[in-house]
Amino acid sequence: MRDDFQQRCDTIEETYEFLLAYAAQGVTGDGGAGSQVREFLTRASRALADLGGVFGAVVERERLEPAARYRAYVDVLDRDARDSLAAIELVLAQPSIGSQLIDNLNASMHLRALLTDLFLIDEILKVRLQPDATVPIPPRT
Repeated sequence: MRDDFQQRCDTIEETYEFLLAYAAQGVTGDGGAGSQVREFLTRASRALADLGGVFGAVVERERLEPAARYRAYVDVLDRDARDSLAAIELVLAQPSIGSQLIDNLNASMHLRALLTDLFLIDEILKVRLQPDATVPIPPRT
């Protein structure tokens, strides 16, 4: 599960980096169904599907504590992933995908919130899932 979650995060981050470069090119249209921008967006949409559920499985499998705090954040991640997926699917539904459309997608608070979620989770997991990690667990309040 951890590897699946990490691969999904990597795919989403790679897509965002590609989209930043694409937006800067001033492209007026993507040339249709097989274009590179559509391929990246399609991969990201697959990575976003049930991202919250995959993270929830990591939390359970690794027995991360305090469990209630992690479960609450699973809900946040799930919501942000679903919102980002809706935005990406809307862009994919367009007959032409130009740089301006991608620039607006990049600026959307949904995508930015998702990326921030992923960065936060990545940092937490790096510390919490290290072999021999001796991180104190904060008291429940």
